Amino acid sequence: MNKFTLADLEQRVSERANASAEESYTRKLLDRGVAQCAKKLGEEAVETVLAAVSEDRDHMIGEAADLLYHLLVVLKARDISLAEVEALLETRAKKSGLEEKAARPKE
Repeated sequence: MNKFTLADLEQRVSERANASAEESYTRKLLDRGVAQCAKKLGEEAVETVLAAVSEDRDHMIGEAADLLYHLLVVLKARDISLAEVEALLETRAKKSGLEEKAARPKE
């Protein structure tokens, strides 16, 4: 049995981005621009946090799925691939979390 991956979801987002807004929620989101896509991602992040502390397991899984989808839509809107994010994660994984965080530029 093949497992559905984030790469599969990214491909689906890319395919749906090429459809018309009448048939694709993804296209409709992208047509609203990066700011609106980011706003929706923020809403989903809040819903995920709330589900983590107050809802049942199935609700949390559903909210996490929504969050990942909307993150991939924002990445698509900014023309950033999942592979780019994974490459950065790979470099970070070579250090402990504390070392990696300490090495980040101060804002």
